[in-house]
Amino acid sequence: MFTLLHEWQMHRKSVLTFFLLFLLSFSVLSVTSLIATQADSGDINYSIRSTVTFANPYGGTKIWNLTEEDRTIGLFMNNSWQNVELKSTNLPFEVLKNDEDGNRIAVLKFPEQRLLPGENASYTIEHSIVSRPRSIPEMLESESGKLEAIPQDLRENYTRDEGPWMVKDPTLVQMAHYLAGNERKVLNIVKGLVGWITSNVDYATHELPLYPNETLSMGEGDCDDQAILLVSLARILGIPSYLQIGAIYVSGNRSVEETYWEGHVRTVQIRIGWHGWAMVYVPPWGWLPVDLTYVFSDSLDPLDAIRYGAITQQSTIQYINISRANYVAESRESRNFILKNGFYIDVKDEMTENEDNGLIGRPEITIGIVVGVATVMLLVSCLLIVRRQRRHPERLEVPAPPV
Repeated sequence: MFTLLHEWQMHRKSVLTFFLLFLLSFSVLSVTSLIATQADSGDINYSIRSTVTFANPYGGTKIWNLTEEDRTIGLFMNNSWQNVELKSTNLPFEVLKNDEDGNRIAVLKFPEQRLLPGENASYTIEHSIVSRPRSIPEMLESESGKLEAIPQDLRENYTRDEGPWMVKDPTLVQMAHYLAGNERKVLNIVKGLVGWITSNVDYATHELPLYPNETLSMGEGDCDDQAILLVSLARILGIPSYLQIGAIYVSGNRSVEETYWEGHVRTVQIRIGWHGWAMVYVPPWGWLPVDLTYVFSDSLDPLDAIRYGAITQQSTIQYINISRANYVAESRESRNFILKNGFYIDVKDEMTENEDNGLIGRPEITIGIVVGVATVMLLVSCLLIVRRQRRHPERLEVPAPPV
């Protein structure tokens, strides 16, 4: 499904949607006074290169006016698990800001901001990534905090009826309370929700993301569809949660080309797949990732969706958080816009694991330059091919959707 997200990138109404589930992102900018830092032992270096082309075909009658939203892209997040830096871009930034979900976004400065029939415009972005070892806190159900232990500010910000969550839908409300019963411990409630979804919702891809009531009624959905259902049920019960999107490195020379939206969107993905999972607040451990479709475990324990989800592997790179934006509605509007006007989009994403220990700049550091070289063993990425979660299909979310 995330293959389609690149599609939104072109829609005039997709700021957060613009790349909601696709790469077309870079990192932090500031090319001046960058301070290099040596990667720690165990770090893995990747690069991601994306090229996007907007085309208004010959013979058309419409003019494609590239609005600010069309030219907006998301930026990968920087945190304790990863450091991402813009390596190169063929277009400059016009402005940097935060979207409604707090993600850093950038508006690209195109030479021309409208495409006549027969014209096209493209941009290429490449960024460097240092992916660090990850760990999930040891969790015991007996030590879980209760619903009353959740901070009020998190309840206010992450349990709202907004975006695609539909927390006031009667059927979803009834289902959430039925599954939670009289349980008050948050971890136990989340375990019950995960167990029910993995047992009752089959994995199936769609050209457009689903609302949670659609996933529930159809009994199927891909990674982000199932995550949206979990987030919705958790929010109904007063448990803060949101959707997070990331990219997964696939070792080997795996390359997949797909077309969508009646052939108006073409994607090529080389050694990369896109994935989505839920982020849920569970006291006393805080925010925890919950992966419903890509778990590195043969156990049937629902809590393995937290312990061994794809995000625990260094080959998964966090991209953006979705808490307030209704990207389900925006993606559907985007499809209508593209088909109605006869426009086309071409997207190529390529992810590479670097053998060198490239130095990553950190704009926020203002002290001297530390120069060093370290050797990184390429051991993690192959796990994505060899090991497979109990319910995950043969391909990643994007056929080859924070902390």
